[in-house]
Amino acid sequence: MGVTVSVLLFMVGLLVVWAIIMYNGLVVLKHNVSQAWSNIDVLLKQRHDELPKLVETAKQYMQYEQSTLEKVMHARSAVRGAQDQGDVEALGRAEGQLRAGLAGFYAVAEAYPELKADLTFQHLQQRISGLENMIADRREFYNASVNINNVRIEQFPDVMVAQLFHFRPFKLLTFREDELKDVNLKSLFTT
Repeated sequence: MGVTVSVLLFMVGLLVVWAIIMYNGLVVLKHNVSQAWSNIDVLLKQRHDELPKLVETAKQYMQYEQSTLEKVMHARSAVRGAQDQGDVEALGRAEGQLRAGLAGFYAVAEAYPELKADLTFQHLQQRISGLENMIADRREFYNASVNINNVRIEQFPDVMVAQLFHFRPFKLLTFREDELKDVNLKSLFTT
């Protein structure tokens, strides 16, 4: 009987150690997703701060292009709202609108040689383009972190610990198919 109790205690001990290891692994994954989101958030805030400067610089040259400038600023506000709410789906939609607005903005700016030659405009355009690239990189990392988390909390035996401690899946940051298409620059210049 002493051997049976020892074996039973050993098995219970192994089960507890296994549960602790699983739990700690899931906590790490959850925090990796949060860190990846924070990395995107920092870049979005930096871009958010740069866009008004770009628009103000362009206003000096593009007096007749107010609708283009307004689209960029409206999309900027939508990104910020989704970001503040932590709404990944709304952020994906708003990001698509902003990227399309910026593409249109840059295409229209091509018609203004003085604007293109402005050093402030060039600097801001390069800064925003660099931020766009970094956001894309961080979005990939975020989506990879989300995918790893979501797979782990659905896999057996992790699913038992995940359900017991209410680990939840995260949403991927995606764009709609029509937002991934290239902007038709010809349509921007024809009336």
